[in-house]
Amino acid sequence: MSMIENLALGAMLFGTVQDERRSYELLDRFVDAGGVWIDTANCYSFWADPSGFGGQSETLLGRWLASRPGVRDRVRISTKVGCEPTEAGRFPETAEGLSAGAVKSGIEGSLRRLGTDHVELYWAHKPDPVAPLEDTVAAFDELVSAGTVGRLGCSNYPAWQIDRARQIARAHGSAGFTAVQQHHTYLQPRPATRPTVVHRFGAVTDEVLHYLEHHPDMALWAYTPLLSGRYTRADKPLPTEYDHPGTARRLAALDEIADETGTNRNRVVLAWLTGGNPAATPIVGVSTVQQLDEALAGVSLELTAEQRERLDSAA
Repeated sequence: MSMIENLALGAMLFGTVQDERRSYELLDRFVDAGGVWIDTANCYSFWADPSGFGGQSETLLGRWLASRPGVRDRVRISTKVGCEPTEAGRFPETAEGLSAGAVKSGIEGSLRRLGTDHVELYWAHKPDPVAPLEDTVAAFDELVSAGTVGRLGCSNYPAWQIDRARQIARAHGSAGFTAVQQHHTYLQPRPATRPTVVHRFGAVTDEVLHYLEHHPDMALWAYTPLLSGRYTRADKPLPTEYDHPGTARRLAALDEIADETGTNRNRVVLAWLTGGNPAATPIVGVSTVQQLDEALAGVSLELTAEQRERLDSAA
């Protein structure tokens, strides 16, 4: 069975919105189909749990891994630190941040909940306005040196801060960020607005794409790539920032390509992301096996150069 490495299963709602039975069903199906990457965070999902604190997703994943002997060797875990509230009901002002102490306690908690001694990819979940970048970079480097973490990534960062952190790492011979995780999808919001994402720098911009084009060692991960079902579900209308003529033209292009490929908008969007320059790894949050199977089919769909050109030019 071939491994599917260009798709990550988003585990954000596992253990809260998604109960254990359904979460296990989705995880088992993902691995049986050849899926490799599972994406979570230490703060998932504090907003959906009565306690006001996170950890439910990692805890569920830990139980699932423990109940599936040998599966840990077949999957790669991606988790994050920086957004867990230190006081219930007060986010983002009491987020744990990225001080050396927060990074150290963050990974210790994640490993304990996951029941593992390492994770393959560890992310700074969002910029810390207080902790010096030098301290954050040094703390992450210690985890790589100890073998606790394989690679490092940053999520919801502006391009200048990504580059600054990487410069600091290079100057000190430290491990640096080699991945960026932002919101990225085919539709674009109206100018002077931004997508409905929690984080100020959460969306992929032309500047971020330009940076990645010139730094091929940096991988791009895309969260909320299918706009939470809004490409295909009539009961979930697009947010107002997508209400402009460019959206109509882009949706028409999606429908054309979907008709030509015998698929649908979701699959074409995923194919557009995974086949782009830079290529993206979509993170899909699914609630049914049918949705998961559709995502798996989407990342295996290959568009022709002419089809990609039509999608790209439908602005």
